[in-house]
Amino acid sequence: MSVECFVTGGTGFIGQHLVANLSAKGHTVRVLMRHPERLAVLQEQVDSLGGVTSRVFAVAGDLERDKLGLSLADREVLKQARVVFHLGAHFAWGLSLEHSRAVNVEGAKRVALLAAEQNSRLVTIGGYMLKNHEHLQHIGIDPRDPELTNWPAVYRRVGAYEASKLEAHFATLALMSAKDGELTVVHPATVCGHSRTGHILDGQPLVALIRNLAQGKLTAVPGTAEHWLPLVTVDYLVELVAACAFDPAMAGQELLALDDQSPNLRELLVQVAQPMGLKPPRHHISLRLLRLLLSIPPIARFLNTNAEALDFIQTTRFDTAAVEQFANRHGIAKPDIRQSLQHTAMFVNSYYMAKSRAV
Repeated sequence: MSVECFVTGGTGFIGQHLVANLSAKGHTVRVLMRHPERLAVLQEQVDSLGGVTSRVFAVAGDLERDKLGLSLADREVLKQARVVFHLGAHFAWGLSLEHSRAVNVEGAKRVALLAAEQNSRLVTIGGYMLKNHEHLQHIGIDPRDPELTNWPAVYRRVGAYEASKLEAHFATLALMSAKDGELTVVHPATVCGHSRTGHILDGQPLVALIRNLAQGKLTAVPGTAEHWLPLVTVDYLVELVAACAFDPAMAGQELLALDDQSPNLRELLVQVAQPMGLKPPRHHISLRLLRLLLSIPPIARFLNTNAEALDFIQTTRFDTAAVEQFANRHGIAKPDIRQSLQHTAMFVNSYYMAKSRAV
């Protein structure tokens, strides 16, 4: 059955794959775009990912504008949306508090208000750090009483991007609860490329890691042998997101999208180095020392790394029983994460490293 869907962040990495997935399944997908004249570019990308471009439409708007900057006509059209997918966010290290809140927090609240007012199911993308309660407590967030959080202090501790995503999550929960709206949250791990093609967009954390390895800037493994970077492939993730959206049992629920077979960080580097004919680093460097080095701007620029990224490298392990059961119930097969890493490395080497060498 075809369903009307509204997607924010549809031009981003996860968003492109989600739009392709939904349109391929027969759904009509309307994408919030600041530049709707670029719809043809998005449609071309969606087509290359297996989607159906005739089912993809642009809606002019902006997360930073009141009522998303939607025209009255577009608001009427969007009332038909059974599901609103909110993926829109500004991702970058070193953002200012003001800008990150304007887009990631206030934008999320505007999308949630739209969904609640028109009785659409809201599906949002959180992050796996929200399921690490020890980490949340450490940075000053009590998940049971998030309204007591000193948010400026959290922004100082973890950086504006991560803090704004955390604040947006709890703000959305509160708004949807107050409005009696229907909400589902999917918390993805760090997103790997497509399990078969390796497709990934530049600007993703994994691309930066692979590029640093290829350029000889990653000469030691951050952390210890117990440290890892939890992963999920983009195709597995969007299958989970789409299934959540149409599963009545997932209303009011959260799902951790994380592959528990993700290797430790040293093995991850082995997997991405192999197809590029590189030697991965063998020795480790403590995160504390690395963080200290990255506080020196010239070193941070040379290493092409920001200290904010180090919080995602951790030793905490997560309970993935719920996502395994959910995937099995919906017939969603989990890809081999090691093969997916190799395919991602080959894609990065072919598309992004080749371009940089040509410049």
